[in-house]
Amino acid sequence: MAGVSPDYLIQLEQGRASTPSPQVLTGLARALRLTAAERAHLFRLADRLVPDEKRNRVTLPGSIRRLVERLSASPAIICDAGWNPMAWNAMWAATVGDPLQRPERERNIVWRHFAGLPTRVARTRVEQREFEEAVVADLRSSYGRYPEDKGFAQLIADLRNASPRFCSHWEERRVGVYEQEHKTIEHPELGVLQVDCAILTTHRNDLRVVVYTAAPGTPSAKALLELSDACAHNRPLIDLPREDEAQRGPAGTNQLNHQVPRRLSPAAPDM
Repeated sequence: MAGVSPDYLIQLEQGRASTPSPQVLTGLARALRLTAAERAHLFRLADRLVPDEKRNRVTLPGSIRRLVERLSASPAIICDAGWNPMAWNAMWAATVGDPLQRPERERNIVWRHFAGLPTRVARTRVEQREFEEAVVADLRSSYGRYPEDKGFAQLIADLRNASPRFCSHWEERRVGVYEQEHKTIEHPELGVLQVDCAILTTHRNDLRVVVYTAAPGTPSAKALLELSDACAHNRPLIDLPREDEAQRGPAGTNQLNHQVPRRLSPAAPDM
């Protein structure tokens, strides 16, 4: 059923065979009637790329989109594995800026940082180094999962051409996950905000859900609460797309109630 000899199966079971080919693994998965998750696990155990993962097929489930929309008290955004924004709530636009006001490439989180574009995020030298190491390691991990994704490859090439610092981090060949950071945001109206950045990853779609929160009782928490109240009185600019419409289009974004209160400055890049 698997299309391989009993002798080779025995060698695999005993760990005496070399790394099996994708064709052998596909045959084994078929013969064993593995689920999609079990098949993916088999390929990873054999140190092989899962065939369906060679390109980053970005979709935005309605459940994830609604989750971010309902986090009305916290700035939140959804990014793909290459850190391209896909959807965000009103609080995100009001706190760090509306991504739709920037050219498509300048919306990318990693590009904005290494290209030296304006940002409201203030970091010390130590914090900058830690952020760069973490986000580049995360990007290398993602790129390793999607080696045939042309958009990913172009982003890496552009970053290498634009930033010696990115090249230096990239050549270190670290792999990892960027999952949290404390951030200082210099907001033109609200002043300095101290927030914790939590990054959650969805396994099926490989999306990053980025959420900012402030410690209860702090001035930053009070400022975010006031900002949330201001955002709540603005009507959404566009309706939420249906789930079958939530695939990334040419602009690579889906916007969630992103209107910024008029008293706030809309021009604020980066995360």
